[in-house]
Amino acid sequence: QVKYLNNIVEQDHRRVRQRTRSMLGFKTFMSAAKTIAGIEMMAMIKKGQLNIPGSTPFEQFYALAG
Repeated sequence: QVKYLNNIVEQDHRRVRQRTRSMLGFKTFMSAAKTIAGIEMMAMIKKGQLNIPGSTPFEQFYALAG
């Protein structure tokens, strides 16, 4: 329904592209998947999409990643 939906998606993944561009590549698919998942998780925490009351962003990340 939204004419420029692709632009919203591309803007959402801008952080992932910026972080992975400087890397030389991933040796395995598993390491790529975990790294990208961590980057996306931090973006969600930063944007406030994932909010656990009474915890800092670091505590939220550690709770989910641990």
